[in-house]
Amino acid sequence: MGHKNKEKLEDSSYDSELRQLQIELVKLQNSLIKNGDQILVILEGRDTAGKDGTIKAITEHLSPRETRIVALGKPSDSESAEWYFQRYVAQLPKQGEFVLFNRSWYNRAGVERVMNFCTKAQYVNFIETVNDFESILASSGIAILKYYLDISKKEQALRLKDRGNDPLKQWKISPIDQQAQKNWNAYSKCRNEMLQRTSPKDAPWTIVKANDKKLAHLNLIRDLLSRVPYPGKDKSLLKTDKDIAFKWDGKLFKLEK
Repeated sequence: MGHKNKEKLEDSSYDSELRQLQIELVKLQNSLIKNGDQILVILEGRDTAGKDGTIKAITEHLSPRETRIVALGKPSDSESAEWYFQRYVAQLPKQGEFVLFNRSWYNRAGVERVMNFCTKAQYVNFIETVNDFESILASSGIAILKYYLDISKKEQALRLKDRGNDPLKQWKISPIDQQAQKNWNAYSKCRNEMLQRTSPKDAPWTIVKANDKKLAHLNLIRDLLSRVPYPGKDKSLLKTDKDIAFKWDGKLFKLEK
């Protein structure tokens, strides 16, 4: 009985903290619209790491007119022949917009590389140009916030199993997801290289340990709010747990295997 009450208290505490942070997000959006600023949030991470749930927590009470979620599918043949960043450029935030990329151009450094969907030359071209590309975006006024959601291999296995058993999550299952455990080490290697090579000062990566989805949501939103200026900010709500969400530093952090 006591255990159930404890669970309810934890849920209630999460709901209360999330609501307070969502009020801060609305304040941020009001400022964004008023000033014509542009925010781009990039969410990458392991399969099943919780990108969809994180996006829902961020956008739940934001204005649908000024908020866009971008989750591009497989490129068409004509898109594959274009400059790699071209289809993403069309989705960048306009003035006053808050845009979230559920996966992004970093597909080339992760799934495309692991699954051999791109050539070595295409990967090298990407990894050598992405920092300059993001610097151009940042200098043009787009605030870029990049998050990598990381989970343990055991937690991923549990979530993949849950997807398979839940009829409401069937749409989330893809052949690539089913390869996630088999290719765990390959994804780890590609992730480490991506983080080491694409975390410049004007667009650094923030790592979010996402084994606990609720803690991941709260701490990612706190980090996001703490890094973007807006009037009326309640800083007392934005103390991030640095064991959960922290700026990438290859020398200080050993990633999940």
